[in-house]
Amino acid sequence: MRAAVFHPGLTTPGNWLAIEDVPVPRPQSGQVLLNVIACGVCRTDLHIVEGDLAPIRPRIVPGHQIVGEVVEGATPELPLGARAGVSWIGGVDGDCWYCTRHMENLCDHPVFTGYTVDGGYAEYAAVRADFAYPVPEGLDAVHVAPLLCAGIIGFRSLRVAGVERGERVGLFGYGSSAALTLQVLRAWDCETYVVTRDDARQQAAREAGATWVGDIDSKPPVPLDRAVTFAPAGSVVVSALGSLRKGGVVAINAIHLDQMPPFDYDTLLWGERQLRSVANMTRQDARDFLDLARDIGLRPPVATFRLEEANRALAAVKDETARGSAVIVL
Repeated sequence: MRAAVFHPGLTTPGNWLAIEDVPVPRPQSGQVLLNVIACGVCRTDLHIVEGDLAPIRPRIVPGHQIVGEVVEGATPELPLGARAGVSWIGGVDGDCWYCTRHMENLCDHPVFTGYTVDGGYAEYAAVRADFAYPVPEGLDAVHVAPLLCAGIIGFRSLRVAGVERGERVGLFGYGSSAALTLQVLRAWDCETYVVTRDDARQQAAREAGATWVGDIDSKPPVPLDRAVTFAPAGSVVVSALGSLRKGGVVAINAIHLDQMPPFDYDTLLWGERQLRSVANMTRQDARDFLDLARDIGLRPPVATFRLEEANRALAAVKDETARGSAVIVL
């Protein structure tokens, strides 16, 4: 099969992946083999190929927003021909302290799709059946792919922040995950306040129905109940914290952050404000979000790329030039 393969230490900027012919994976016990239809391109993939996340294997097929058709290893929930979605968390050990206390997203020995095991930048992918999710009817493969990481982790961020219907919520940064999160907030009748540096993204947020939009140096005109940060910059976290009411919560939706600058406890954190990180997602998050996406008709704009254009897709994510979520279509 064809696959886009990352070889750590053997790449140059802009040419991170090599298109190669590799063996079709053989599914092991408990796995299903998917004929990949589409795979979303995530900023985490960029962190992998640029070395922000240390390499674990000498070669890896990235990609963790996979939609595919079951062709081997069928289960009652995933029969042959069924469409399944796969996300970043590709497995857990099931018996660590966290897994036994319903916190599998914090598992001590997780499997990460496209990082510790091969992912979906390929024609086929072997994945754990219990971490593959039936794709609800009404969601097409290309448009559901970006939901499988950017969408689910944005949804979990709202849960971590404790967002309730009708609240004032700030989104700091406005990429793929924030754009999907905005649509969920609108469905929940929340007021949404978007802070982002890019003029085009500011306009996109306005067109998507944000209550208020400002640039990176702006402060929302009202105190926020909750905020979610998407930009991998500590300074943005401090800005979000400074926009909260007393008792408010900031959820940091970033797997990698540059650094946290010093900030004044008395004015920014005191008053029972909270700062929380968002780490991965659970299977229940994935199932709940996919059902919600079906119910509210969530259909993100996408920019499609062929497998041979995988480096172009990553560059579009890096340079923020894609008009919509980048998706590799096979």
